[in-house]
Amino acid sequence: MNILYIGAGFVGACSAAVSADSGHKALVYDIDTTKIEKLGSGDRDVIESCLFEKGLGDLLIRNNERIVFTTDYAKVEAFLDTCDAVFMCLPTPEVGNTGESDLSYYRAAANDLAEALVKRNDGKQEGYIVVVNKSTVPIEMVDETAHILDSHGVTSYGVVSNPEFLVEGKAIQGALKPDRIVVGAWNQKDFDVMKQVYQRFYDAPDVKYLEVNPKEAAAGKLLANYYLFAKLAICFDVIGRTAETFSDIQFEVLRKIIASDVRIGGWGFYDSLYAGGSCLIKDARSLSHQLQTSGQEATLVNDTYVANRRQLETFLARAENDAHFDWRGKKVALLGTAFKRDTNDIRNSPSIDILHFCKEQDVVDVAVYDPSALPLFQEMFPASESIHYTQHEFDAIVDADVVIIATDWPQFRGLADVMIGELKKKPLVMDGRRMLQHRYDDLKEAGFQIIAVGSPFIS
Repeated sequence: MNILYIGAGFVGACSAAVSADSGHKALVYDIDTTKIEKLGSGDRDVIESCLFEKGLGDLLIRNNERIVFTTDYAKVEAFLDTCDAVFMCLPTPEVGNTGESDLSYYRAAANDLAEALVKRNDGKQEGYIVVVNKSTVPIEMVDETAHILDSHGVTSYGVVSNPEFLVEGKAIQGALKPDRIVVGAWNQKDFDVMKQVYQRFYDAPDVKYLEVNPKEAAAGKLLANYYLFAKLAICFDVIGRTAETFSDIQFEVLRKIIASDVRIGGWGFYDSLYAGGSCLIKDARSLSHQLQTSGQEATLVNDTYVANRRQLETFLARAENDAHFDWRGKKVALLGTAFKRDTNDIRNSPSIDILHFCKEQDVVDVAVYDPSALPLFQEMFPASESIHYTQHEFDAIVDADVVIIATDWPQFRGLADVMIGELKKKPLVMDGRRMLQHRYDDLKEAGFQIIAVGSPFIS
């Protein structure tokens, strides 16, 4: 099949790569020249400097004859003559802190697409084409998409909702071996087209291929992400707080007890300083906004968001409350700027708020390190007299008064040996990911004070 992807971000690039690997011909369009050049470079390192996603570079290089990246809309218009499906992979960020989705990128792209679609086949619009909402959009967006196309005179088309459930850091792995594919459409013709798109998975015995209506598909995506977000919030705000409050309770033991119940399951039992990223927070707030604007209460959804915010605020406040630490004039080592391991995505990263907090507390210097996300973080926080970037985690902690572990990169597990054996100072250790949990006793014996999510103050 011939498939167009509008938007070369995380969703568009990964989805197109898997389509090409499935034997389809993919054209990926984006207005970001730098991104398009990097993704189409054929160089693994260059690709990963743009989107750090394990396996993406290899997949794009291996299928380079079937995938093209472009910023030239004339190529899009020519491609539409034989195109079977158009995947809309546009950003839909939150408007301020309202929960409302900013649909300006989507609407602009949809209008441009509609103008091009009416011209296909010399204006005859002979071929049937499916427009697929891959972006996370409001539940009733399928109606607006159809209205945009109709208003321009587009014919021979269908609108489908096909939400992505990919996990950043494991997106390619998940896209090649999905647990489920959800296709929302109003008619059998659209379902038939999507079956061809996903033929390799439709016939797979271990993939749940779900055909629903497009509003159910869009709602299912929002609700799935809210449910996951709620599980994390419960872990942080109830289970983790219990472990922090009572002595002789270890968080990891509580996790074993609770997760061994098959009704509960094991996902989400990761105590952390914050749940960041582009999806869980945004989708939960979008769900809240849509419920409330429709006259419904969204108290539980809103409480989940508040609990997540409270987790980070409580963690930072423990430095003063538990260790009587005065931030003024101190040097901070901030380890990790990606919102989680195996990605360079800093959207809703806890380190953003931590750096703002350090500025408010008159910290004299913040030494920042991350193995993949520093370039994006530096765009937001350029190096200055009070912020400098290091090439290694050890360089960041060498002269610190407090060490904050904000991302769960596996290499941070080895920090205890360096702290115990090489540091002249004994900085306050703030473990926001329980990365050093296996060495808390050793650090305590060596004279370190430790504030860790899921543990009482250790000194």
